[in-house]
Amino acid sequence: MAASVSASILTVKRSERLFVELASSSRDVREAQSLRYQVFGEEMGAQLKGTAGLDCDEFDHDCQHLLVREPQSGRVVGCTRLLSDVSAARLGRFYSESEFELNAITQLNGRLLEVGRTCIAPEFRQGSAIAVLWSGLAGYVHLHGFDYLFGCASVPLGDQDIQAAAIMNRLRRQAMTAENLRVTPRLPLQIMPQVSDEILDAPLPALLRAYVRLGARACGEPCRDPAFGVADVLMLLKVDDLNPIYSRHFFDRIAAHR
Repeated sequence: MAASVSASILTVKRSERLFVELASSSRDVREAQSLRYQVFGEEMGAQLKGTAGLDCDEFDHDCQHLLVREPQSGRVVGCTRLLSDVSAARLGRFYSESEFELNAITQLNGRLLEVGRTCIAPEFRQGSAIAVLWSGLAGYVHLHGFDYLFGCASVPLGDQDIQAAAIMNRLRRQAMTAENLRVTPRLPLQIMPQVSDEILDAPLPALLRAYVRLGARACGEPCRDPAFGVADVLMLLKVDDLNPIYSRHFFDRIAAHR
């Protein structure tokens, strides 16, 4: 695992039931990998790398891992992993470069942080778990001075990729980047992506909707991910463009706990 700052620095309590921290041991990372396996492998049916019961790949060792825990049991109920521009340079690429041509992103002037493998245990998806996770992410960004966050948000494909195309129609209306920030998927949707809104439209999935509320924007058409049975949309957030409501909500709270 990459060298980490003290987990206690990022412990930002947002509810009486949950708190967020950075993984500080290989055991902590395995707990995140176990939750990822439960959500991506068992629930979604994805074809995963790694050993039985764990979702792991060659990026995990060089990433930081944010964990949301339930204090009473200590159980990890949410997680995401963070790959900095420095670590990506050491590895030779970002994770999402396997799905997208990323020149528009990697040439941005500022520090980059890739966010990925985000998941929440099913029974915690209607509560505060995602907000608690975001508060930890805000703390990490604040501590390390990142300028841009980006990463893949997954959407269901549906029959002949119809559902993914419908969701993209909604994204095109609500949350697209400027043309100069667009990326190219290595494996586009099977159907024509530009289908009329009058024919195809679908609400944004909960996690993608949360990204948009933060101020993130889609960087173009999605990439099919056959191993996961989903389409991935690359989302980009300039930290200076963070939704002011979330900015006050998160960063003021970070300052209060320093």
